[in-house]
Amino acid sequence: MKISNYICFLLFLFFGSISQGQVKIIDTTKTTKVSVKSGYFEKKPEFPEAVIYTRDEAGQVYIVHEGVEMWCDQAFVYFKDNFVKAYGKVRISQGDTVSMTSKYGEYNGNTSFAFAAGDVTLTEPKTTLKTDTLYFDRIKQQAYYRTGGTVRDTASVLTSRVGRYYAETKKYQFLSDVKIVNPKYTVYSPQLDFYSESGGAYLYGESKIVSETSTVYCERGYYNTRSNMGHFVKNSRVDYKNRILYGDSIFFNRNTGFASATNNIKVLDTLNKSIIRGHYAEVFREQDSVFITKRAVAVTLQENDSVYVHADTLRVTGKPENRIIKGFYRARMFKQGLDGEEPTSGKCDSIYVNEKLGITKMIREPILWSGENQMTGDTIHLLNNKLTDELDTLKVFNNAFLVQKDSAGYNQVKGERLIGLFTKNQLDTVNIIKNTQVIFYSRNDKEELVGINNTTSSSIQMYLENQKIIGIRFLKKVPGKVYPPSQFAENARILPGFIWRGDERLMTVQDLFKGKPAPILPKIKGIPLPEDEGEFFEELDEEDIELPEASKLKPKDLQNREDDPRFKTQKTDSLELEKIKEQKDNY
Repeated sequence: MKISNYICFLLFLFFGSISQGQVKIIDTTKTTKVSVKSGYFEKKPEFPEAVIYTRDEAGQVYIVHEGVEMWCDQAFVYFKDNFVKAYGKVRISQGDTVSMTSKYGEYNGNTSFAFAAGDVTLTEPKTTLKTDTLYFDRIKQQAYYRTGGTVRDTASVLTSRVGRYYAETKKYQFLSDVKIVNPKYTVYSPQLDFYSESGGAYLYGESKIVSETSTVYCERGYYNTRSNMGHFVKNSRVDYKNRILYGDSIFFNRNTGFASATNNIKVLDTLNKSIIRGHYAEVFREQDSVFITKRAVAVTLQENDSVYVHADTLRVTGKPENRIIKGFYRARMFKQGLDGEEPTSGKCDSIYVNEKLGITKMIREPILWSGENQMTGDTIHLLNNKLTDELDTLKVFNNAFLVQKDSAGYNQVKGERLIGLFTKNQLDTVNIIKNTQVIFYSRNDKEELVGINNTTSSSIQMYLENQKIIGIRFLKKVPGKVYPPSQFAENARILPGFIWRGDERLMTVQDLFKGKPAPILPKIKGIPLPEDEGEFFEELDEEDIELPEASKLKPKDLQNREDDPRFKTQKTDSLELEKIKEQKDNY
């Protein structure tokens, strides 16, 4: 057989076309001829089995075959073993798709297996792989390295100890010490699949994306290294400087500083010691704001107690030193108090909290319970002591009404405005100002009812102990009267505007959601688990591995090693099988 015809046969084995993932059956009697364009041909006694081509004055050894071009300084062809060795600036190119260069290369025509060593570079349209040694299986259309490699993408540099390239899908699979370095961030992952055409990276295992402004953590996720957008599931979170976002599923856009989370959300404010929970959240880093809904609740952690604010929608804005919380629609608040204390709670349409000023505003149809005292008005303000975070002052504006249940009826005080003072989170002094009216059930030291006080005054001052009224002082008193209970008509014991809403009072944290249906949570669209495509090397004993004597490789080089990191996956998706743990506070 002519040398050119034999080379034609050899290269066609190597670059045999692939159709729909299946290797075509090659009829060697009908293969097209390769054309050797240049190279000095010789035989040497010290290499009796080899035919040697060496570069000449025209240039490198240059072979062309059906769109495949190969260059090298010297080629040794072992016809008997169907084996080729190439030396010096080895380059193989197939159209505009894949090109490989190295100092040394081998190809076994019988097994369609290639090996390259020495400054190996595999180039495709959007990435370049560099490594010391590279194995290529033409039948599988896969390349593999295990001594460390670097892939340069249009936006990033990817490194790993072990890597595998799938030519048909343009996918890299990296194992062990995987790292992506971008000018704006760095990715760390134990296992990562990277698609060169899209720039998409699938992260598996405990992975992090670290930058100056944020850190993303997940145990399964997707991140596009070109668009800088990602989707993360399974123990995912985003850490900002003073805020951490947790969720079952998190979307992240680095370009806009935006993140959204779905199901079992928690936003932790590490500076202000506050937590926001819910089932859908949006975080805008540049605006330093958080939007959260679906059982949204903000918890301000205090040394002796915690304050809970709930609304259909919560928005938290402002820098850490000037946080503002706004709650819209069916807002509620709750403060438990210390052991033995009655809780403080309230309801309104909207709520506003300025943490720097220590003020909480309850807007539109507000109602507040402090112990046994029910207070209503057009607007209610609560002021905290900024040093101790304890309740300090209560203000009720317009149509102020205070009601306290008595065993014989209801103690009632109404006026234009109410100002209350707290000591150790307990209301102990109340001032009702302008056009005040009182109905008060007076009792003696034995708690026996002695009369019903019905008085009008310009202002009233009330004293409380253990949240109960123990004394009343009238300023500019208008003539009133204390009636014996039998002489005070039942229909006169209620002041205009009175309404008792004690059954609405919040007694526990869970009451924040009382009467509200549980939100319908969407099913998370998970990140697919990687497919187990098996080991790169076939599981063969050393004696079964076909390897020419002229090869620099040893049979053990073509076997999977015990210390090589293994591809990890699972048969079922744990995100679907594991039940979501219920939150302790049912949110």
